[in-house]
Amino acid sequence: MANNSRLLFIHGSESSSQTYKATLLRGLFPGMVTPDFTGLLDERMKQLAAIIDHTTGWTLIGSSLGGLMAALFAAQAPGQVRRLVLLAPALNWPGIRNKLTIFQIPTVIIHGTQDDVVPLAVVRPLAERIFTHLTYRVVDDDHRLHKTAEALDWRSLLEDRT
Repeated sequence: MANNSRLLFIHGSESSSQTYKATLLRGLFPGMVTPDFTGLLDERMKQLAAIIDHTTGWTLIGSSLGGLMAALFAAQAPGQVRRLVLLAPALNWPGIRNKLTIFQIPTVIIHGTQDDVVPLAVVRPLAERIFTHLTYRVVDDDHRLHKTAEALDWRSLLEDRT
């Protein structure tokens, strides 16, 4: 299992560190980093880079825009990230596709069939081209993934399987 202080939850655009998933994960993993991000995507990326700084061994858990942020950070600094867990990631964000390179980082994506914010049919083919070590879990849930988040076995999801 990863060091809890190297677990980082990145919330979505209309969210915060006090929402359901962040609170759930902090309860399961005391010491998990769950900061608040503000501003446009570039500003949020600078905030994320400042938190991680030059440290390594991070597992990034990102929801929606936070999933995109996690993927972008991993593309820029792959040596600092050991695992990605992306929840309905906004990989279809305008102007981003050329910034997402091929990833060799173990990645799990969890995406709901009822997601009307980040369409599964658009994101899945893109993710399958980008991530070489990808597990894609399709669940019966909406964009917020509240039913799914509570039911997941987070400990096994975040552990090393190398």
